[in-house]
Amino acid sequence: RNLLSVAYKNVVGTRRASWRIILSIERKEERKGNEEHVVTVRHYRDKVESELSTICQGILQLLDTHLVPSSMTSESKVFYLKMKGDYHRYLAEFKTGPELKDSAENTLMAYKSAQDIAYRELPPTHPIWLGLALNFSVFYYDILNSHDRACALAKQAFDGAIRELDTLPEESYDDSALILQLLRDNLILWTSDMQEDTGDDATDSGNGH
Repeated sequence: RNLLSVAYKNVVGTRRASWRIILSIERKEERKGNEEHVVTVRHYRDKVESELSTICQGILQLLDTHLVPSSMTSESKVFYLKMKGDYHRYLAEFKTGPELKDSAENTLMAYKSAQDIAYRELPPTHPIWLGLALNFSVFYYDILNSHDRACALAKQAFDGAIRELDTLPEESYDDSALILQLLRDNLILWTSDMQEDTGDDATDSGNGH
């Protein structure tokens, strides 16, 4: 399970990083009015987006047809539903129009389904639950632009875990501590950005897991 997740995350992660760099270059060339360069860069961005779509659709099909339906434990269900939400979110990062709407709705449904099970079945210190809260809050902030909801979700997860940190099993401590740090970092970044309220489109995204 973890190997599958890491393998796909590595394959997608390099392309997501490339896409962000390409988009930044494209915007700089647009500001310069260098149309010839813009066309070239945009062509390359289209190629990366096509690769991302193919990879995401591949793992989403596997999740829908095999992994989610065959999950026998609450932990596995949350893990795979979170994963499903993650890959729909990756699509929502670059899709536009109706495709963006569909990807965002699918992300929301997957994360909410995972959240419902996690609330009932997993302790608030569980690394899968914390990872879900982290990525769900990033989705609210980056994709839906619902900054208040993102901060509320991240803070609720952080506070809930901190209250029960003494009960955290030793084997889960490092994973949970890392995600708690990411939640804390995002909260600091987001509240700072909201206070500044600059309206700048270049606001940094939060950290996902």
